[in-house]
Amino acid sequence: MRRWWALMCVCAVIVGTVSGCFLSSESPEDTLRSFAASLQKGDADAAAALTSDPVAARAAISSMFDGMGATPKLTVTGELVDDKKVSGTLDHRWQIRDRTVNYQTSVVLAETDSGWRLQWQPTVLHRQFRNGDTFSYSDDRAYRTPVLDTNDRPLMTWQPVTLVNLQRARLDSAETLARALRPVEPGMNAAGIRGNFDGNNASQQTVIRLRESDLARVKRSVDEIPGVSLTEQGALLSATKALHSPAMDGLDDMWRRTIDATAGWSFQIVDAEGTPTHLVDSAQPGTTPPVRTTLDRDIQSRAQLAVDGERRPAMIVAIEPSTGGIVAVAQNTAADRSGSVSLSGLYPPGSTFKTITTAAALDADAVQPTSQVRCPGRATIEGRTIPNENDFDLGTTTLPTAFARSCNTTMGALANTLSDDALTTMARRFGIGADYAIPGLTTVTGSVPRADTPALRVENGIGQGTVTVSPFGLALAEASLARGETVTPSLVAGQRTTGDVQPQQIPDDVVRAIRSMMRDTVTRGTATTLRDIPGLGGKTGTAEYGDNKNPHGWFAGIVGDLAFATLVVGGGSSAPAVEVTGEFLRPLTN
Repeated sequence: MRRWWALMCVCAVIVGTVSGCFLSSESPEDTLRSFAASLQKGDADAAAALTSDPVAARAAISSMFDGMGATPKLTVTGELVDDKKVSGTLDHRWQIRDRTVNYQTSVVLAETDSGWRLQWQPTVLHRQFRNGDTFSYSDDRAYRTPVLDTNDRPLMTWQPVTLVNLQRARLDSAETLARALRPVEPGMNAAGIRGNFDGNNASQQTVIRLRESDLARVKRSVDEIPGVSLTEQGALLSATKALHSPAMDGLDDMWRRTIDATAGWSFQIVDAEGTPTHLVDSAQPGTTPPVRTTLDRDIQSRAQLAVDGERRPAMIVAIEPSTGGIVAVAQNTAADRSGSVSLSGLYPPGSTFKTITTAAALDADAVQPTSQVRCPGRATIEGRTIPNENDFDLGTTTLPTAFARSCNTTMGALANTLSDDALTTMARRFGIGADYAIPGLTTVTGSVPRADTPALRVENGIGQGTVTVSPFGLALAEASLARGETVTPSLVAGQRTTGDVQPQQIPDDVVRAIRSMMRDTVTRGTATTLRDIPGLGGKTGTAEYGDNKNPHGWFAGIVGDLAFATLVVGGGSSAPAVEVTGEFLRPLTN
């Protein structure tokens, strides 16, 4: 025994290491090391098995971890000390965000028929720990921190919500539950409810999350359905039910990171009744600023009302050219079925791309704003026959007239005079083809590949071929034109957007010429139904795709410090997009 005790006194036990000497599986060092390692891993069963009272130890250790939750991380080291009794210490280190909480406890070990064991006492976990106690960790977050629009009006706020849950054992209630919920969620159906249980073994699933006003409408009928339970909690929701946008989907994460950064916390020991008996440590919360965005509630609401009036998938994206702030992103229910297509869906832009083609031709001196150009009803260029809509023929006309009337034959011929990468280069000046990392948002602007054949130059010049844009990308192009340089888009104040393109100037004479032609489009061209909107300039577009039975309809433009793009998928022509744009802009400009 003396020989073993001498060995014990020179060996320190550190979790995961053996400090320079052989440790028998029967040694107290090995037991202490294993106990510390099990605590560090959060394995209550393994740690308790190394004590003299596994049942009591397991209950206390499990309760400790339950009370601390997932945020704090525990590190434990153990060391034997030279004493008449076989005793040691455990150093506990809790990492709570950027702060460390350290304390030490004492242990006594005894040899039993099963080997060496820690003599169980609650004080093994903390000096102040008593029978029936547990740890309690809680965060102190500023949940009432709002998400604001650009005018400091609430966009999203912390609100009480109720979860409507259904038990797997009562899936026969799905149809009844769907009917009860349709007054607040018209699309609710039994198949969708049952689908929540596919691919998992959960005993119950949340079917829907209801605001207080919606719960009041359906609570009586929902309460009576077998297998349904209601759970109350809080959640960050849009300030009103009607206020929603794909641009708001990522704001919850931005908000949570904001309140986490300033959160306080407390680490306490509480008794069996939940009454705190000892404060281990705490941190006071900091001041939490609101999350400010570039979205504008009024503009967003008008955009949403406008697209909701269209039965086909429709979307509007609006950007403030002077700041690059995204002020509105709206899409209707038909568009929602395909995801956040207003921000990342790619479509041929059709004649709206003639803005880029004309800018590239002007920049290359291939044409002047006063030039006379040919606009036949049809033209065969590089083997590709290009028709105007309904084969309209203007003969020889001015470039502004050809632009305003959307002459495909003129633009196809102009594109054929340009270099293979001229449209690619000009499009990137406008932001199309650029890749941006916008905090809180996932976007795709579009793609304008180099035209490696003359026929493809012609196709791309009229917004077909290999050219694609998203509504976001086209709105960004309009914002860049309004500003006269590539606009860097943003959504959350104080959060920097990065991209793979540096802002580039668009020549002033090109900007003036294109802006004038866009105004002509509204006053005497293809968008005259919008000429009552003061100062509006824009470009219509009809884009072929698939079998071309229902081409997409576009309208993109600038009015004041607002640039936008409107798309109606399968609209048949630009007319529906022009109509939706009118519904959007008139309340804002009149």
